[in-house]
Amino acid sequence: MDRIAIALTVNGRRREASVPPRLLLSDFIRQQLALPGTHVGCEQGVCGACNVLLDGKAVRACLMFAVQTDGAEITTIEGYADDGLDPIQQAFWEEHGLQCGFCTPGMLAAAHELLASNPHPSDEEIREAISGTLCRCTGYEYIVNAIRSAARTLRALQGGDVPETV
Repeated sequence: MDRIAIALTVNGRRREASVPPRLLLSDFIRQQLALPGTHVGCEQGVCGACNVLLDGKAVRACLMFAVQTDGAEITTIEGYADDGLDPIQQAFWEEHGLQCGFCTPGMLAAAHELLASNPHPSDEEIREAISGTLCRCTGYEYIVNAIRSAARTLRALQGGDVPETV
């Protein structure tokens, strides 16, 4: 089987590999890069658990081939913070936005994309942003609360709003 050389940046680190043309991005991330945080659920693009950030946009890693990411920048759940938790992960922890954790990588990717483009999302905008990622544990309310909380924290860190206390 032919292999194709790719070069991309994953979690801030330049990676080069020779991959089969039909190797899924999710398999490349999990198996060849040894980053197991990208979860594979349905393998059909329905559940959203495999979402990663591709050049800042949340994409389904199970629906993309690794060769499609040549030259791209990918961020997985392992790459959000160098040490500890980033503000969105911290908000998910504090607001109980995770239960079993299976959907969490996908939810975090969706939240990162949303908050990068909209620092003041309404609850409706948050729900729309996460609508493509299925959670079977929380009923979504805690996830919405977590993203709302993360938005406040991120605005405060950027010198904007003062975080509200609940």
